[in-house]
Amino acid sequence: MKAGLFKAVGFFVILTSSGLISDALAASAGPALLKAKQEAETRDYVFAASHDEIVEMAKKEGKVRALASHEPVSIKNLVAAFRKKYPFLDAHVEEVTGADAAQRLLLELKAGHPTGWDATFVPQDFYREYLPYMKKFDILGMVEQRVLRIPPQIIDPVHRNMVIVANNTAVLAYNKKMISVEKIPDAWEGFLKPEFKGRKFATDIRPLYVGTGLVPAWGLEKTLDFARKLATQEPVWVRGSTRGMLAMIAGQYPIFVAPTIGAFERALARDPTKSVAYKVVEPVPISSKPDGILATAANPYSALLWMEFQASSEAQKIIDEEHQGSAIITGTFQERLTRGKKISLQDWDHLSEMGEYTKKVVEAFGFPTPTKSK
Repeated sequence: MKAGLFKAVGFFVILTSSGLISDALAASAGPALLKAKQEAETRDYVFAASHDEIVEMAKKEGKVRALASHEPVSIKNLVAAFRKKYPFLDAHVEEVTGADAAQRLLLELKAGHPTGWDATFVPQDFYREYLPYMKKFDILGMVEQRVLRIPPQIIDPVHRNMVIVANNTAVLAYNKKMISVEKIPDAWEGFLKPEFKGRKFATDIRPLYVGTGLVPAWGLEKTLDFARKLATQEPVWVRGSTRGMLAMIAGQYPIFVAPTIGAFERALARDPTKSVAYKVVEPVPISSKPDGILATAANPYSALLWMEFQASSEAQKIIDEEHQGSAIITGTFQERLTRGKKISLQDWDHLSEMGEYTKKVVEAFGFPTPTKSK
């Protein structure tokens, strides 16, 4: 299945970069495009008939304001490249990370407060909650009719208006001064052995990787059983990949279970002793980072161009420098890292359930979860 996705996406990127997909091709579809537009509109989706139409609407808007999950350096370079492509747009993009920021924005949306943003990254464990507040552009339909240039595999096939422009792959990090690679398990179950009991490794209390990230490969029940057993090993609980990596470099524990590869590389750059290394453990957890356009967007067509741009080969090369490019586009760092390995990808079949998975894994870890008052 993964190989098929790679082949299709890689072929799409080749066509796009060589200019073989054009508005002329979309226009030649004629009746098919008109039918797709009519069908989309009967389902209350917005459907632009051509790329030129999107550009003209964006020119009238003149700007775009977006929240993104990319690293600050990547955002700076992405915005510069986007402005070069669309010089008539004043583009402003800010980094947003963490559950707290996602919850604040969600509360503003639920309260009907103006946010000032046109597009946003949606954390996977809040995906279902955000969907009612996203603009219903039929992005998938426009891609199928060659109006937009986005690999169809990274678009939500059900809701049709969300796009996974980046991924995060989790690895196993260790301090070479404290433990040798020979003692590092080859599978996640290896951490259930007696020699790893009693603060011998650290892991994140927000179970996006060794937790919900394993559900696609293992199923929910096996994952919950593993989470319960992992908690009895008495790990060091940390919050966040970056914080966990820095503590491991400082020698607070020998192993950090499941930081993202991006966090590892950033921490390595700050480690003068180069004492840390990583190992890819199967099944490899790969989280998805969907983006969408807010229903309250003041500049929705400019945001649509921003969404399309992030999925382009030019933008993916920029994002890939921080190891956060798409894991299903051939040739990116994460695709090469996981090629030939068993993966646990948070695809569209699982993304809308991630919030529920997270609650159940947190309970399995033994942490209290918030309850709604009656």
